[in-house]
Amino acid sequence: MMDNKKKSTVVKASPANDVNNEKTNYDFVFGPMNYILLAAGIILLGLGYILLSGGGSDDSNVFNPAMFDTRRLVVAPLIIVAGLVVEICAIMFRPKK
Repeated sequence: MMDNKKKSTVVKASPANDVNNEKTNYDFVFGPMNYILLAAGIILLGLGYILLSGGGSDDSNVFNPAMFDTRRLVVAPLIIVAGLVVEICAIMFRPKK
């Protein structure tokens, strides 16, 4: 007759299975150039919003034409759009390996 004893199997720890011995090598999504472009885009956006501010009047009964000058109507929006384009390029940029 055969024994109905169950054999216990022992799993030997290997470096691939052992979490404590596993070397973790993180691959970041963005490289250094991406972060430089992100910072440049944030600086452009901040500059555009600073240029966009101002031009109001302290007295509500007095019209201030400085609100409609070229800096606020043309230059600041162009710088903001350029900042957004740089941000999109920073996200989409993939360095050559």
